[in-house]
Amino acid sequence: MEKVKRPNPFQWVWHAFGGSLPESLHPWILLDVTAKTRVLRHFLRSMVLISPLVIFWLFVPAPLGLRLALVLMGVIVGLFYSFCYLEESAEHRLAKAGYSRDAAKEVLGARHAERDAEIKARYIATYRG
Repeated sequence: MEKVKRPNPFQWVWHAFGGSLPESLHPWILLDVTAKTRVLRHFLRSMVLISPLVIFWLFVPAPLGLRLALVLMGVIVGLFYSFCYLEESAEHRLAKAGYSRDAAKEVLGARHAERDAEIKARYIATYRG
């Protein structure tokens, strides 16, 4: 397996905010959204997106309890919606990089094809056989 070029910190933050990366980094985008750590990577990108609001809410002139409640609710709601659209976000990032619309599904499906075939065979043997 060849080594994939990684973005620099500025490019990573730009990518987290939805910006396009140079063509040389497109293989990294595919790796980023299909790696075993894709959920953690998505969480980190989401936190970068939420962080400006969190910082703003921390300095709003209000009681500390209200500010902390605002931050907590903002993080919870932001992460909830972010994770609801995890797969769509991955497919959109890949489409912007020039991959097919279902590239992430194809890569993840190929990775788990043997395991899924075994599960399907056991299901058929148990419930249909």
